[in-house]
Amino acid sequence: MGPEPIPPRLDTEEPKKCSLTPLRPRRDPPPRLIRVHHGDPGEGGGGTPPHPAGAPLSAADAGRPLLLVDSSWRDLPRVLRGVRGRLHLRSLPPGLRSAYPRRSSSFPDPLAGLASVEALHAACALLGRRDDSLLDGYHWREAWLEANSGLLRA
Repeated sequence: MGPEPIPPRLDTEEPKKCSLTPLRPRRDPPPRLIRVHHGDPGEGGGGTPPHPAGAPLSAADAGRPLLLVDSSWRDLPRVLRGVRGRLHLRSLPPGLRSAYPRRSSSFPDPLAGLASVEALHAACALLGRRDDSLLDGYHWREAWLEANSGLLRA
């Protein structure tokens, strides 16, 4: 599958809405889920979270675990502030389009935001380890692959 995904899940987020939940039964390895409470420190330092403010993801990042944050976009800064250790922020290519139908009646969603499983799939592809089986339980699999076919070559 590629680098070990470590998704901190904010305690207010529902597990059934997490796009990584279908990966739990995998043996190669399944994501190691970390619960994060608002304001409390959490594990994950040394990890590589996909983040728009980071340098582009490259082969040099392949040895670190991916830190995939399961939270709303407005909560992301608070979750990352609570992670112990150094984070290696890395950006995914511009132009990736989420297939996940985001809806918020309170806050606007960022145009470049991705579902966690989309970010994992894209990062693995960029690191030379594309694995479409990561999307097996993802309802919007085909829409994601079709919308991003030019950026996610095998």
